[in-house]
Amino acid sequence: MKKIVLIFLFLFTQICFSFVSIDSEAPSFELTDTYDNKVSLESFRGKKVVLEWTNHGCPFVAKHYKTKNMQLTQELAQKEDVIWLSIISSAPGTQGYVTKDEANELTATREASPTHVLLDPTGKVGMLYSAKTTPHMYVIDEKGLLKYQGAIDDAGGRGFMFKDLLQANNYVKNTIKELIQGKQVKSPVTQPYGCSVKYAG
Repeated sequence: MKKIVLIFLFLFTQICFSFVSIDSEAPSFELTDTYDNKVSLESFRGKKVVLEWTNHGCPFVAKHYKTKNMQLTQELAQKEDVIWLSIISSAPGTQGYVTKDEANELTATREASPTHVLLDPTGKVGMLYSAKTTPHMYVIDEKGLLKYQGAIDDAGGRGFMFKDLLQANNYVKNTIKELIQGKQVKSPVTQPYGCSVKYAG
């Protein structure tokens, strides 16, 4: 009986989580932003897009914002006309869950500049992309192809809280620059680090 339950759980996980491959088409989705606008990935075809899974209660996310590492990465994206979508997949009652107003207040107080903050309380889009941590980053090119997925930088691991994030190798910045220059992305997949995404259940 225990074996049957384990098999069921494995199959359920495979169904819920999609595994997105580099250079394949990024899964389409539509979510509501913090101003009640319906936002679809498809509407940004022709532009580069960054997806950032975030949770303000996560110490890793907090440090990236406190040091301005995330904001500086957003500023580069904005300068290069790259769309930035911050996605909150925390379920109600879990760490990181916020209302629309709370999310907008966080954006203002942290001086962040995402194009949209999207709410995903069911975790449907997070699971569609197999987002595992906050932060977990994805970069999509103008054709809608996934070009990068993983950590924001190489600062993860032991001693993270003592590291200077502004001196880290920023994979998202690198990917944006490489795509602009028409180069192949050198590190298309890296290991994400941070807090687990707080999905329902």
